[in-house]
Amino acid sequence: MSTDRETRFRKMAEEFPDSPMGHFSLGKLLLDARRYAEAVEPLERATRLQPDYAAALVALGEAHLGAGQKDPARAALERARTAAAAQGHDGLAEEISARLAAL
Repeated sequence: MSTDRETRFRKMAEEFPDSPMGHFSLGKLLLDARRYAEAVEPLERATRLQPDYAAALVALGEAHLGAGQKDPARAALERARTAAAAQGHDGLAEEISARLAAL
């Protein structure tokens, strides 16, 4: 079932296909709704558009984990850790490291 927010985010991603924000917003909404497999595609799109988008990479890793895809989850989280560290987000990089250690 589609919500008003989901409809808005889908429209945003469609109207602005080269902007990662709409894809991330849709993917995060689907992730939060535990629709993991559905969340993967828009989150992958967001990270293709902005490869250093740490929040999208973390969400992508979580979506893969929820969908039972451990290897792609690890790869996304490793990219997220690298991006977070490069951007000076040391706390986030440490949180991602802990998440990776738990895999």
